[in-house]
Amino acid sequence: MIKRFAVLLTLIILAVVLWVSNYVYPNIYLQRAFYTAVTVAMIHLLFKHVFEDLLSRRITVSKTRYSFKKTVSIVYLVVLVAVVINIWVENTQSLLLSYGIIAAGLAVALQDLFKNFVGGVIIFVTGIYRVGDRVEINSRKGDVIDIDILYTTLMEMGEWMSGDQATGRLTIIPNGYILSGSVNNYTKDHAFLWDEISVPITYESDWKKAVTMILTVVRRETGPVAYEAEKSLSGLEEKYYLPRKVVEPAVFITLTDNWISFNIRYMTAVRERRMTKNKLSRLILDEIEKSDNIKLASTTIDIIGFPELRLGGPEAGGGETSPETV
Repeated sequence: MIKRFAVLLTLIILAVVLWVSNYVYPNIYLQRAFYTAVTVAMIHLLFKHVFEDLLSRRITVSKTRYSFKKTVSIVYLVVLVAVVINIWVENTQSLLLSYGIIAAGLAVALQDLFKNFVGGVIIFVTGIYRVGDRVEINSRKGDVIDIDILYTTLMEMGEWMSGDQATGRLTIIPNGYILSGSVNNYTKDHAFLWDEISVPITYESDWKKAVTMILTVVRRETGPVAYEAEKSLSGLEEKYYLPRKVVEPAVFITLTDNWISFNIRYMTAVRERRMTKNKLSRLILDEIEKSDNIKLASTTIDIIGFPELRLGGPEAGGGETSPETV
């Protein structure tokens, strides 16, 4: 706030100085500079103080307030450039032609920068992702915390963290990646996803009882989420071609050499994936501990015997036999 008032005050003082200078020493350039300072001051007052400061305070939703401020900033720059050009350039037609040639050369020389700019425009117009979305771009995953005209800033997730939790590191990604790569958006139009837990059960266990027990726990804990997810998917069917999906929890069994693998599939909110998995894992462990005929399996090695080791010097021709292990 103080910085913006300082800028406005500087522009006003500059306008006064230019007006006095033009009054004492009349000159077309001083006159244009005066008009420029006055116009920039008015535009700055309108956009930065009225729109960004006063109007944005009435917006209670932080995400909407951020989007409003970003839009105001972009319009502010466009209007500022257009007005300044209109003041200083008399023949706008020849200027546009010259700028077109210059822009074509810059587009070739600065194609990466130009690509980022185009990507930024596409993001703003199409809404591929917005601030607050959880996305994965160029194998970088995180929550979008800022979208600039050239770059997108993520609060990084993953890397050395073994779950969908932030690392605390900011990742800056050029917007040009959306033109040639894929973008995984975890929260666009739909804030739920499927997740799985794998539970190994011994072959000696009552596997039918285990299935019933696991489904009871998972249905009880994820029932409300599954209901909301089903409504969300119904909304997606109106926008995309999306065949009906089963949101109810399910248990899939796989036979392995060592145990029966129970793959538990369920719905969870995107931002609660790790917490849901942790809660379900604890509850399933509690139920298994209460049961006498359901046991968790693990990789084990059975030693069925030890070789005998004969000790003795060469002159003894043998010696004692020691059943020591090797």
